[in-house]
Amino acid sequence: MRYLIIFLLTTLSASAQTPDAWKIKADKIDPNNYYGVTVANGMIGVVSSPEPFKVKDVVLAGAYDLYGRGRVSNFLKSFNLLNMYLEIDGRRLDAKSVSNMTQELDMKNASFTTTFDYNDKASVRYTYYSLRHLPFTVLMDVTITPKKDINITGASVMEAPDALKEVQNYYNEIDRPHVVISLLTSTAKSPTGKLTLCASNTFLFSEPHGQEPRVIHEMWDNNMHLMKFGKALKAGNTYSFSIAGSSITSAHHNDPLNEAERATIFAKLEGRDRLIAFHQKAWDALWQSDITIDGDPQAQQDVHSMMYHLYSFTREGTALSPSPMGLSGLGYNGHVFWDTELWMYPSLLVLHPELAKSMLEYRFQRLDAARRNAFSKGYKGAMFPWESAETGVEETPVWALSGPFEHHITACVGIAAWNYYCVTQDKQWLADKGYPILKATAEFWASRVERNGPGHYDINNVVAADEWAENVNNNAFTNAAAKADLQYATEAAKILGLTPDADWLYVANNIPILKMENGVTAEHESYKGEGIKQADVNLLAYPLKEIKDTAQIRKDLEYYETRVPNEGTPAMTQGIFTLLHARLNEPEKAYHWFKDAYEPNLNPPFRVIAETKGGTNPYFATGAGGILQAIMMGFGGLEFTTQGIIQKKSCLPKNWKMLRISISSQKHIFITR
Repeated sequence: MRYLIIFLLTTLSASAQTPDAWKIKADKIDPNNYYGVTVANGMIGVVSSPEPFKVKDVVLAGAYDLYGRGRVSNFLKSFNLLNMYLEIDGRRLDAKSVSNMTQELDMKNASFTTTFDYNDKASVRYTYYSLRHLPFTVLMDVTITPKKDINITGASVMEAPDALKEVQNYYNEIDRPHVVISLLTSTAKSPTGKLTLCASNTFLFSEPHGQEPRVIHEMWDNNMHLMKFGKALKAGNTYSFSIAGSSITSAHHNDPLNEAERATIFAKLEGRDRLIAFHQKAWDALWQSDITIDGDPQAQQDVHSMMYHLYSFTREGTALSPSPMGLSGLGYNGHVFWDTELWMYPSLLVLHPELAKSMLEYRFQRLDAARRNAFSKGYKGAMFPWESAETGVEETPVWALSGPFEHHITACVGIAAWNYYCVTQDKQWLADKGYPILKATAEFWASRVERNGPGHYDINNVVAADEWAENVNNNAFTNAAAKADLQYATEAAKILGLTPDADWLYVANNIPILKMENGVTAEHESYKGEGIKQADVNLLAYPLKEIKDTAQIRKDLEYYETRVPNEGTPAMTQGIFTLLHARLNEPEKAYHWFKDAYEPNLNPPFRVIAETKGGTNPYFATGAGGILQAIMMGFGGLEFTTQGIIQKKSCLPKNWKMLRISISSQKHIFITR
């Protein structure tokens, strides 16, 4: 019996430590080693804080202005409309005065919950949501369970970030026979005065109309004001209230001040239960496309986290495209790079083409700006900027050489347009938007090459996909991506019954892919075996399909995976190594690189991914996109073709019993065992 008890205890202990597939819980909150996790709906992102009732940042997609960061436009922080405070018996709660504090990200329902105790007086729980069905609206739901009779004061605090100017604060009560709406509202100008930013929030009380607490407004200073209420609570009687708030700018609406208040009023009149129900319904629809891993609970949780963040950073029906850090803060100034088209986009194209479509709409609406960019450099067609923001002009700081010379981004955009058609078979979209992008990018490459004789249509003086290689000639990825773009433009024209420019294929067939004496594909013309920042040559096998020979793929992979330093390189590099080893039927090598792609990059307490090993700039959505491709296109064997998505033979790590990829748009499930 003694041995049986020990066995049971051991089993229970192990079970208790099994990671939850949908929830990431932190029960040891260290403010000095804390990296917030984001709750977002593709438009508004809220980043968590270790301090009770605080959030670190509120970021709005598409809101840019120029302020002191390289003379280029930057993401703006919006009003911190979810900050509040709670007083119990006159004592304001903070991290030092509470105990048993836990925080939990619920990825399935896209909510973030904090719980704690205050002495022997009360237990507190609050959850906030960036409401999926309402792009500019957030909700915080607060529950207090008194252990003794207590008096509480709850306050919603509206604070303007330091960068904003000309802050104006308003308070208004709309009194109707069936409802009273207290509106705490602020507006401000962006640093140059270009944008108007506005936010408004209100309390949602659980009491019947006429019995709600009285709300009092207090003005502290120009950058901060609040509204508060008081309530006496009896021991054991749980009390709940909510705060609904909306934030919007003149980049999103011509009348942001009134619209912020209208959106908040809408949320108030919908009520807490309906808001949460519609939010959860929207997320249920997103999770109809899912990845299930049987046999590796930690990998399952991590993959759900990657999917959750990509879903959170994108939104259907917009012309917005995510930055490498999504809506998790101001990283990379909120600019859009190849990170979108090459790394995040393919994963979303499989899982939710409607989200991927918004990312392409972003590029389509900036096609004219790309044409002007090409014209200014003496080229034809359209040349997309390396860093793009609101207008589509080049936004790379002038000291970075990648701006003028990292031209492969143009091919990445064209290839993304082609892949959207392949997956959706939407010929009308191809005619209206896809082909104009493909035609313009093909025209760029036909003018960009230097015609030095057959087989030598060189693409000189570029920054490689491996950005440590600056101003080199005939970079492998750039050349192969240009070839693919020219070929896809030709094929798209034929599908639409148009006559393609015959020069496109002629150019594609004469762009060189170089090799070294050892038979390995050369990263560029002057490459001598030095270390590389990230995958370049290996991308020719996937996603470019330029190199199809298995022996050559293996030769290139074995060579370049030894050229990547163990630190300072981005997560998606190891993701490509994972994918290729899986396709080469080398599951254990693939699994090694899968773990190496992100585990050394994780930050506490929510396992958020930084860009590099030991990095501290989460959340790196680019890396998440690359790793998800490794799972779906590597272990899962998925492939984009002109007939849609197909599945090729693939392999799994020995500890994975089954990989299941569900795609709601195609009503299809791909299974690998």
